[in-house]
Amino acid sequence: MTDTPARLLSLLSLLQTPREWPGSELADRLQVSPRTIRRDIDRLRELGYPVEATMGPVGGYRLVAGTAMPPLLLDDEEAVAIAVGLRAAAGHAVVGIEEASVRALGKLLQVLPARLRHRVATLDRATLPLLTGDGPTVDPEDLTVLANAVANRERLRFGYRAGNGAETRRQVEPERLVSAGRRWYLVGFDLDRDDWRLFRVDRISDPFATGARFTPRPLPAEDAAAYVASKLRRQSSTHTLDATLRLPADEARQRLGGYGDAEVEPIDEHSCRLRSRTDSLEWLAVRLLMVNCDFEVHSPPEMRDHLRAIATRAGQAAGPA
Repeated sequence: MTDTPARLLSLLSLLQTPREWPGSELADRLQVSPRTIRRDIDRLRELGYPVEATMGPVGGYRLVAGTAMPPLLLDDEEAVAIAVGLRAAAGHAVVGIEEASVRALGKLLQVLPARLRHRVATLDRATLPLLTGDGPTVDPEDLTVLANAVANRERLRFGYRAGNGAETRRQVEPERLVSAGRRWYLVGFDLDRDDWRLFRVDRISDPFATGARFTPRPLPAEDAAAYVASKLRRQSSTHTLDATLRLPADEARQRLGGYGDAEVEPIDEHSCRLRSRTDSLEWLAVRLLMVNCDFEVHSPPEMRDHLRAIATRAGQAAGPA
């Protein structure tokens, strides 16, 4: 084999098999001299591949872990297996690897031959995961398009369905993808609305990169994750509780244990006023009952309804007196 680049690739492919290769066997495989093998090993080391050599009659060469991740050569079966695995990781929101899975999937699909992309798509269509939990599903293909646009700083066009069902077309400069639980969000600057926006990826349809590059704008938050968190807090339904506790203010504060943003103001030496904001009436109702005192809820009316429902269930559970 006289073509040096082709020979280096063939040598690298052999070394990626987890075993030690005697120099004579590598020379026979590639039909070159042991001296050529030594020179090619030195070239691979210069390219960042950590090849370790051992001396002796059973010595040889093997690829070991280095300080950086060098490019890998994959055969067809390995490439398909990795692509399918990355699709599964991207779509199931495995904590800590979702975004990395999307980035890796985008890189792999970009260089995957058409015949292998077809095999990946066929496997994807033929299998159906059993989802263990509530949440929308996201097309990994859409995630890949969005991730590549983020990485390449390319403007995106896509259809978007709002929470009220309204359909619009958007032109966006994508900043980052953020995974939150079972949901994916795209943070981007909406050019038509001249402002930053948060898009749920499961509501995005037919995304494509326009090819037009853009200069990143300053994000109105510490980072994309902080922006998503602040938006979700504003969008979540909140309730303002106003109640009177038949308990001294100091003792009420102690029993509440610093719960949330609760504000306790004394009324007299035997009672106090409690005000708090919450997005979970159920939890706050339980918290009130755990204070273990008489109380009166002034608002919201939903809290009084919820307490009546708890009282009914508790009475039924307790049975006849």
